[in-house]
Amino acid sequence: MQTVNSLGLSQAIDDLKKHSLRSLSGDLSRLIYLAATRDYNTGKYYHDGLAIRFSSSMAGQALAACHREIFEQLMELPLEQFVGQLEEYVESNSSEKEELIKMWQTLEPFRIVIPNACDPISAHLFCSNLRIALAVLERRAKNPRKNQPTALQLP
Repeated sequence: MQTVNSLGLSQAIDDLKKHSLRSLSGDLSRLIYLAATRDYNTGKYYHDGLAIRFSSSMAGQALAACHREIFEQLMELPLEQFVGQLEEYVESNSSEKEELIKMWQTLEPFRIVIPNACDPISAHLFCSNLRIALAVLERRAKNPRKNQPTALQLP
């Protein structure tokens, strides 16, 4: 039997997924959104809507749980699909594609999207995968014709 606290957490997670996360395109966008709800000085998560509906504590727990879940889902993706997630994020962003790729390669803002309790190996692998995905997208941006399917690749 579920306790009242775990039932409330489950409801808060469902609410977060149905409202805030559903409208975002792709898991990488969701991961970035969830990381942005975390205070970088304290590591605590906050979401006004969830805090009003549930409580600040419950909202924080739901955000942290979803953050970990989406991070783990991204970590399980084959590299090709991981590149697809980054490409989807880049395409949905209002920045210039080449500019975004260059800034991400230089500043590595993706480091802040790693969940608090992430083990060092997973964090390192995530950053490595993102660097590779950025390199793939950079190459595709520089050589758009090479991305077109050839007659030999068509079914």
